[in-house]
Amino acid sequence: METRTGPSPHDAPGARLWLLLWKASHAMEAVARASVDSLGLCLSDFAVLESLLHKGPLPVNEIGRKVMLTSGSITTAVDRLARRGWVERRASEADRRSRVVHLTPRGRALIRRLFVQHERHLRQAASALTPSEMKALTGGLRKLGLAAETVSKTMKERKME
Repeated sequence: METRTGPSPHDAPGARLWLLLWKASHAMEAVARASVDSLGLCLSDFAVLESLLHKGPLPVNEIGRKVMLTSGSITTAVDRLARRGWVERRASEADRRSRVVHLTPRGRALIRRLFVQHERHLRQAASALTPSEMKALTGGLRKLGLAAETVSKTMKERKME
């Protein structure tokens, strides 16, 4: 008979939370990837289009931060979308040296249509939650993310000392 050598999951709520979040995140990511694949786009292209749909025109580097792509990857994604006629780069009105990415009318029509389908797939994946559970989970995850960012930043600063 095997005996436990470490604390039970109930004695380590932070570790248990991390494991549950990790599993749920991977499951939801699999749904999101399958959804985007079924729409005929790669995840990075969809993320750029979706970001522009919901946030409006953005500088390339800001899109990269929002969709978690490196500067090289975001440039490649924007180039690919521009070649397809879905986005265009324009000079910033505030700073002519800066380039801002805009959806074209074709790109806007495309992502509006695709986003409705994508949202339906994600809603199906989350259908085990009631609307009140979804609201509570969303709020809790937002708070958790902000707290974890603060702790991570503090840990990095201490490491640099």
